Amino acid sequence: MKAVNRRTFLKRSLYAGGAVAAPLIIPASALGRDGNVAPSERIVMGGIGIGGRGGGVLSGWVLPEKDVQFVAICDPRKSRRESVKGTVDKHYGNSDCKLYHNIRQFLAERPDIDAVLSTTGDRWHAPAAVLAMQAGKDVYSEKPASLTIAQGQAIVRAAKQYGRVYQAGMQRLSEPNFIVANELMRLGRLGEVKKVHAHLAPWGGVNLRKDWLPAEPEPPKEEMDWDAWLGPCPWRPYNSKYLGGWREHHDFYTTVIGEWGSHTLAHCQVALGLGETSPVKYQFVDSPTTDGMEMVFANGITMSHHLNGWHGSCGVTFFGSEGSVSCADGYSRPEVSNPVLLSDFDAVLKNYLARTGRVASHMRDFLNCVKTRRTTIANPVVTHRTMSTVHIANITSWLKRDMTWDPVKEAFVNDEAANRMRSRAEREGWQIC
Repeated sequence: MKAVNRRTFLKRSLYAGGAVAAPLIIPASALGRDGNVAPSERIVMGGIGIGGRGGGVLSGWVLPEKDVQFVAICDPRKSRRESVKGTVDKHYGNSDCKLYHNIRQFLAERPDIDAVLSTTGDRWHAPAAVLAMQAGKDVYSEKPASLTIAQGQAIVRAAKQYGRVYQAGMQRLSEPNFIVANELMRLGRLGEVKKVHAHLAPWGGVNLRKDWLPAEPEPPKEEMDWDAWLGPCPWRPYNSKYLGGWREHHDFYTTVIGEWGSHTLAHCQVALGLGETSPVKYQFVDSPTTDGMEMVFANGITMSHHLNGWHGSCGVTFFGSEGSVSCADGYSRPEVSNPVLLSDFDAVLKNYLARTGRVASHMRDFLNCVKTRRTTIANPVVTHRTMSTVHIANITSWLKRDMTWDPVKEAFVNDEAANRMRSRAEREGWQIC
């Protein structure tokens, strides 16, 4: 909060230094009247790489918030920039949304921007977040938050060094059904929980393409900045199929484990109170999808991921000695082994919100934390540690052997080949690790 806000400044200007020739008319919107938010209380926001998923976040979660003013979009693709501008300008009834294709220029030229919404492809999540935090911006970043363990460490360092608020888009941590499922475990209603299941994305596998697609003529830079699109990833010639098909390629994607595990593995860990660590034992499963892989925490609890077990996406199930609870997208309520477990659903949710001071809205949690400087629910440490689980599971699959992980040292035990895979080479000019 600034020492002198806009309302105070206007009042001082009006009364300072003698008579005023004519009365100063101040719009109600400038003073926060008639349901408006005063400019001094608004969060000025910009976007990085907003496409399909990001468009939904922008339209559904950002623009409706009255204390947010979205002012600019940065994207290497002109069609994406213009699409976002059209959405934003239509919402505000003006033509003010500015366009950028160079992320460094965007961050340097807009000191007025408080926070950024980053919804790029996987390859850009960590670099965009780190660059934005270095520029003094708070960050809401879509998941998966990193491509490597080293990138996750870079996010944690940047947030701490620059004092920034960061939220990863693991929104189910803020949704009522998932919150109540977690609370049933925390309150002890399930008894002793020794096993949890996490949903695995039902497509693709862990063994991704490492070849190059054939070269196509590169579009004009104003239409498509190919170098910026690649960012820190190894260079390869332009091919239009990368733009919609990047999930097939090792350099751009976190595999089926990262696609949903960045939600479901993370959710299980947070529910267990283990969001700031990672499992220590990883079982190799000889399957292209790793369906059924078991990961064991230091306290003996086993977490495994599965393709099936839910009739909705991104599901979790907690098994206890006194009962079980399961939840996924589209469930009207969590499914429980005994209906009595959900007899006070509303009270459980209300008590959680009162106890934690959180809200049942992931974006609103971020915006509240931007204002208060409180730590978000999907903060850098939780994000990094749960994404480490994703990366370790991938490395286990790629090297085709069981793994032991030391979460204190953040290193594999007695496995140099695996330790070398904690990071990847980053292209000159785009390094964050």
